[in-house]
Amino acid sequence: MDQVDLLVIGGGSAGVRAARMAAQRGARVALAEAGALGGTCVNLGCIPKKLYSYAAHHGEAFEESHGFGWSGPAPTFDWATLKRNRAIEIMRLNGVYEKLLIGAGVQLMRGRAVLADAQTVQIEGERIRAANILIATGGAPQRPDFPGQELAITSNETFDLEPFPQRLLVIGGGYIACEFASIFNGLGSRVTQLYRGAQVLRGFDDDIRAFVAAEMGKKGVDLRTNAQVATLQRAATGLQVTLRDGSTVEVDAVLAATGRRPNVTGLGLEAAGVRLDERGAIAVDDEFRTCVPHICAIGDVIDRVQLTPVALAEAMALVDRMFGSGRRRMDYENIPTAVFTHPDVGTVGLTEAQARERFGRLRIYRSEFRPLKHTLSMSTERTLMKLVVDDATDRVLGVHMVGAEAGEIVQGFAVALKAGATKAAFDSTVGIHPTAAEEFVTMREPVA
Repeated sequence: MDQVDLLVIGGGSAGVRAARMAAQRGARVALAEAGALGGTCVNLGCIPKKLYSYAAHHGEAFEESHGFGWSGPAPTFDWATLKRNRAIEIMRLNGVYEKLLIGAGVQLMRGRAVLADAQTVQIEGERIRAANILIATGGAPQRPDFPGQELAITSNETFDLEPFPQRLLVIGGGYIACEFASIFNGLGSRVTQLYRGAQVLRGFDDDIRAFVAAEMGKKGVDLRTNAQVATLQRAATGLQVTLRDGSTVEVDAVLAATGRRPNVTGLGLEAAGVRLDERGAIAVDDEFRTCVPHICAIGDVIDRVQLTPVALAEAMALVDRMFGSGRRRMDYENIPTAVFTHPDVGTVGLTEAQARERFGRLRIYRSEFRPLKHTLSMSTERTLMKLVVDDATDRVLGVHMVGAEAGEIVQGFAVALKAGATKAAFDSTVGIHPTAAEEFVTMREPVA
């Protein structure tokens, strides 16, 4: 039976980063993975979704080019080509991850890992003992509960859907639902999106939520809030969706994007004595230890912040504690994020509502405008930018944007927030002209 210093279960972003960093610090490391390396992000999440988002922008880009003097026959979209090229790129990335692990000296074990006891893991009949075990098995889509729900697909199946759906129903109002609604709308599908709440993107700033919903509607997404599916059944020419208000929608495919759950089933957690929390995630302390101190967990399986860069940061903090100085800590404050809707959302820091709860008196700066590009493109797309400022200290608490390349723009401002930038620092910064980003340093008058 092999003995290692660290056994990592799961070859996604968190697991691969932890295994590599630990091995590079001299630890004997093994990593077990039954599927493709890279986890959700590489195979069924961030990367393929962003590639499809790029593809979806090209259709409107052709229409917008007419205002700049371009003309000619409209291009046609080939779904099979996009799927094939995406698959080739993902396979390349799978190979990159394998080379990184092997190059760092990680023992790569192919197969499903199950905890036999607190220090022994069984992988396809082979047993391995570990001084430390790290669970980084990520999460998976969860299906809603209604009659006919088995006819719906999840985000996992969406990338290779066949045939291309001319009519698509998206259930959900989170970032995954909104992104896929925008993507398929941009690729030419007639998209209906249903959300049971009053507004999509719960947890984001309310101004951002309302603005992006309106922009998605202008681009053609039929967004229906306060709406829920009652039943789903096959019809002669597609799938018939009956809503709880009695209305019906006929579509070619239904995408259920109603949340994700931690991957904990079949891991043998009970045999090792590992406890789950009330949400069904693995319960860990501030240093990612479970109730069994030498068994740790990071990433989506602990369900703190389900973002790839967060999983990577958790991995670095954990490895530093195990095999380094122990000074590195995970800070969940001011984590920037983007939603690749059309147009994009970029945000970092507190929403206006969160800031009012914590700080009281605020100054809010808000600017809405038509970007320079669209003065000739004839597109009606608009951009929204918003700053949330603590009136007592002048510190900028939140930066929020809806508009082209919002994620790219907000990433830089995330550094400023992390450094504790004040509104005066924003005001004294010279803008880059003409850009949309300069609006963040030229807003002078707070809104009422």
